[in-house]
Amino acid sequence: NGASPQFENLEVPSPLTRLIDRFVSEAMLPAAATGSKDVAQGRTLFMEAGCEACHRASFDLPAAGTMPARRIAPYTDLLLHDMGDGLADQVKDGEASGNEWRTAPLWGIGVALRTGHVGLLHDGRARSVLEAILWHDGEAAPARQKVEALSATDRQALIDFIGSL
Repeated sequence: NGASPQFENLEVPSPLTRLIDRFVSEAMLPAAATGSKDVAQGRTLFMEAGCEACHRASFDLPAAGTMPARRIAPYTDLLLHDMGDGLADQVKDGEASGNEWRTAPLWGIGVALRTGHVGLLHDGRARSVLEAILWHDGEAAPARQKVEALSATDRQALIDFIGSL
């Protein structure tokens, strides 16, 4: 059966079981309204600002073994990008230099925002979606500048869209 005394006679350790329970319970929270005009406008603004250059909306996974091919929507390209000196920690990590970061998935960010888990960016320094956007520099500077130029109403629509993910 795979059970072991070291794991309290469970197949997995209880800390992992608690993490799975937390994930499932948070994932089952009601989703934010995604059909509103503001969210639809926010999606358009997300694309027009150039956010999708790195936070790619979706891509297809090929079939593997018994898993069929499917489309996922992680809102990431999983690539390293120069995010500028403001986010730099000067720590080389594998292929990444001190100012390069792998694009964080926005998939599920709405759940984190609704549950109050708002430490955004690689080190949790941003306390809101807008603050996280404003930290973007380097390759993402043009997108940040477009967001900065938005009206307050459009900026909120963009934030609402991100919160719907």
